[in-house]
Amino acid sequence: MSNRPTRPGEGPGDENSLLRGSVDAWIVVGLGSNIPPRETFLEHARRRLRELGFPWSLASDEWENRAIGGPPGQGDFLNQVLAARCESVVLSPRELLKRALEVERELGRRREHHWGPRTLDVDILFFGTRVLDEPGLIIPHPRVAERDFVLRPLAAILPRLRHPVLGSTAEELLARLV
Repeated sequence: MSNRPTRPGEGPGDENSLLRGSVDAWIVVGLGSNIPPRETFLEHARRRLRELGFPWSLASDEWENRAIGGPPGQGDFLNQVLAARCESVVLSPRELLKRALEVERELGRRREHHWGPRTLDVDILFFGTRVLDEPGLIIPHPRVAERDFVLRPLAAILPRLRHPVLGSTAEELLARLV
């Protein structure tokens, strides 16, 4: 798989609707890995998420970032953002979370330390314009606006995606961090 981001109009389906203003109709997940082989873990996650009902059509480049927080000495993260049109996803937010956790488990994810090293981390960042605060599931992701390792790849593929609570676009949120 190419690391080149798939942009609206270059991927499967009619992604040109992004240019017509339908910029909030996306479900976005973030992937991260800092245990080798990171690229292989991200590739497996992309494939399995599609197989399990998340038919993403936009993929950012893979971005390398230092680990933030957690135990000292852990390796750098490789991060990526995937996005699927809302109408192409039949899963509920809770079902998508269940499938994301399944993929993490398949790759040996262990939650031993808060913000510790991991084979794979899958976070639901946005689910269209939905706002949820349920046990174990907060959408949009509560720290998305603070994380350049999420905002850089997100702004690369969906710069005008608007945060449903903050009202700012991905590129505006990123500009506040840099």
